[in-house]
Amino acid sequence: MSSFQQLSDGFLVSVLIFAFFLCFFCAASETGIMALNRYRLKHLAKSEPYARRITKLLEHPDRLLGVILIGNTFATAISASIANQIAEHIWGQIGILIAPLLVTLFLLIFAEVMPKTIAAIKPLETARLVSLPLQGMLKLLYPLVWLATGVSSNLLKLFGLRVSAKPQDSVSGEELRTIVNEANSLIPSHHQTMLLSILDLENVRVEHIMIPRNEVIGINLDEDKETIINKLKDVQHTLLPVYRSDLDNVQGILHTRNIVKILTQHDLNEPSLISVMEEPYFVPEGTSLHTQLLNFQQNKRRIALVVDEYGDVLGLVTLEDILEEIVGEFTTEVKTEEQDIQPQEDGSFLVDGGISVRDLNRRQHWELPTDGPTTLNGLIMEHLEAIPEQGVSVMIAGYPIHVIQVKDNTVKLARISPRTTGNTEESHQHSD
Repeated sequence: MSSFQQLSDGFLVSVLIFAFFLCFFCAASETGIMALNRYRLKHLAKSEPYARRITKLLEHPDRLLGVILIGNTFATAISASIANQIAEHIWGQIGILIAPLLVTLFLLIFAEVMPKTIAAIKPLETARLVSLPLQGMLKLLYPLVWLATGVSSNLLKLFGLRVSAKPQDSVSGEELRTIVNEANSLIPSHHQTMLLSILDLENVRVEHIMIPRNEVIGINLDEDKETIINKLKDVQHTLLPVYRSDLDNVQGILHTRNIVKILTQHDLNEPSLISVMEEPYFVPEGTSLHTQLLNFQQNKRRIALVVDEYGDVLGLVTLEDILEEIVGEFTTEVKTEEQDIQPQEDGSFLVDGGISVRDLNRRQHWELPTDGPTTLNGLIMEHLEAIPEQGVSVMIAGYPIHVIQVKDNTVKLARISPRTTGNTEESHQHSD
């Protein structure tokens, strides 16, 4: 009898150990598979059989969770029942009280916390190990899984909830931005900046980066031949608008490489210029950079004139301007570096009033508001709500700005000091 009882106890202990192992397996499976990076899994599924197996399991998350929970519930019930019998045999009636406490503590530590912690730290490795056994369990217990998930789905429908057969893996723009920001060493910082800039193209409009009308360099057909030739000698751009009197009467776009052809074959005059010009290309203000980039590609253009609702030309935007929003500046112009922004000994900067706010932010790593006027002059006038006078100071987004020079009702030069901490409220006052 004693040998039979000993054999029976040994068998019960073996079953108890198996039940604990099954609890460990189910807990690790649930955390490991659900914590997987879905996009990395999609990439691995192209070459790894285990990744394709996991992907197939995740196509029906309700069934996957069903088989895991069935296994875990079964193992927990068996372990509790057997532990009671073993404890009663060892300690008698008091063992029935001790067993639930011991089993609960053991399951909590060794069959819940430990496996889930390991799976959370190494989800891919865990999922790879459990995917094949889970697939087998799903086939073996499919009738029970089907019954459990079916009843659960019907009960959820009573509350207006429907179980999707396939999880939604789409990512919003803000979520993608977060992913790029959190990539850290996985993506070089310069590439991160480029990717974030691409995401910003939809929110930035052409008037934010265009060359303002008063800074556009072009050819005025009403000027004399000598003036036009002198302008062509000094020009640094390859594409120039050609107009009569002013930019609202644009005749076409001239590529400077065609000037050599004119000078070698013809005399430089109005008919010869017109013969090599392209049709002008106009875009409305408010067009996003993403849309305009596609328009440039579709229309095989590199330059466009930005017009308002009345058809008046506001400025000029080029393909290079949009690309620089993504990858940064291609070239460095002497005027831009030496005149637009001049560092001072006290840490402040003398800034040209006509500079683009976005360009100023990018070059100085500042955070002046860009959702309003596109130039520093416009930004100052918007916050003052008046045409500024020389000596006026204004606080914008925490940056003290002092107007140095005003001409023709516009700010020509301003002094901007480093951002003050703890005060980003806008205010203005007159200086002595």
